[in-house]
Amino acid sequence: MTHPLTLSLRVSALLLSLGLATTACTNDGNDPGVEYAPEMYQSIPYEPLSQTHFNPVNAFGINERTPANGTVPRGKLNYFDHIPKDSVGIAERTLRNPYAYTKANLEEGKVLYTRICSHCHGEQGNGQGLVGIKYKGVPNYATGYYKNMNDGHIYHVIQWGRNRMMPHGSIVNPEERWKIAMYVRVLELGEGPDALSKLIAKGPTSMASDSTQMTDSSNQLPVGQAQAGKGSETPGQGGTKAKNGTATPQ
Repeated sequence: MTHPLTLSLRVSALLLSLGLATTACTNDGNDPGVEYAPEMYQSIPYEPLSQTHFNPVNAFGINERTPANGTVPRGKLNYFDHIPKDSVGIAERTLRNPYAYTKANLEEGKVLYTRICSHCHGEQGNGQGLVGIKYKGVPNYATGYYKNMNDGHIYHVIQWGRNRMMPHGSIVNPEERWKIAMYVRVLELGEGPDALSKLIAKGPTSMASDSTQMTDSSNQLPVGQAQAGKGSETPGQGGTKAKNGTATPQ
């Protein structure tokens, strides 16, 4: 014979399980029902990228604080600068590489190129990277028009992209773009990475960083000029004209 207490415990357990099942199983597919340790899913601190509820503390009910007008995030000064994405010709004529062709700069450019660019353009710069072979259309730096691209042209394409190439301006900062451009100039010689020593400057005042290999030298401006202080003709997302930076390292 079952003890009354044992029977009541069994009945209570059954009712509890039925109640939990009813609560957890709803017609609303977005309702998780009863969650165990919900703090594991919804952070107690405010997180801007995973906000689920109205924030009564911050303005507009959002967790992320809106930056003050006119401010620039640390390390992002001149990150997207000077020349519109469809004006690569202007970039060729006006941008000048502010860094010398030293061994350290070229070696860093090689590392950055290998890490970010070689999967499409190939280690030799011949467009035979694993992605380039599959999708075709990736240029060979050492042939045709591409072997005369100057640093300003390469910098602009890295920032904004061109044709099938996506923009990489959010991946590499301005200094890194210039150093990648230096290494691309190495690959333009058609000897792959082995040509690196040929472009190493003999001293800090070498004109190797002038990037003057162009078809129209009459349009070249003095070294260091990047139309600093002038506004872009294509305003940014904020609706204000972007100010150009300076070619001088900060």
